[in-house]
Amino acid sequence: MYFSPEQISLADRAFVRAEALASGYFRLGPGALKAHRYDVRTKAYLKEHEVQGQAFAHLCKYEYGKETGDVGSGDRHFYRICLQDDRILDAVKRAHSFIRLSPLLLYIATHELVHVIRFDEGVIPFDAPCEVKEEEEETVHQITRRMLQPAANPELGLVLDCFSDRYRIGDLDQ
Repeated sequence: MYFSPEQISLADRAFVRAEALASGYFRLGPGALKAHRYDVRTKAYLKEHEVQGQAFAHLCKYEYGKETGDVGSGDRHFYRICLQDDRILDAVKRAHSFIRLSPLLLYIATHELVHVIRFDEGVIPFDAPCEVKEEEEETVHQITRRMLQPAANPELGLVLDCFSDRYRIGDLDQ
């Protein structure tokens, strides 16, 4: 199951809004978020290793432009946010009475951008051990909720509730 063109447009708008929220929250100057190199792909454009069945999005880090033994080249990398269309659409379908795609995409976009910024700024290494990444995941959920709370309307409020400490949206029954 893949996003339709209309759903891709919703995802694009969610990332634009999430970029503005992240820039404000992290006090990044104009254009500073661009220094955190990343791209976003939907499932139709993912490589096999970028598809992950456990989450709404999967973050990959890629090194580029380095020759072996290239001294002084710096750390050239970028992150790819790999949206798992089928997982997202399934969650909306299962919770159709109260979860809408647009606010869920905004939560996912904001959450993934928080990861990109924190990894890129060295708050936590990308290849940290699993137990450290589990703690980081909860920290990122907390930051994401704080970032989105001022913008919360009733539909976004429901998504924020689903990502509260009480339960996770992935746990919703059919």
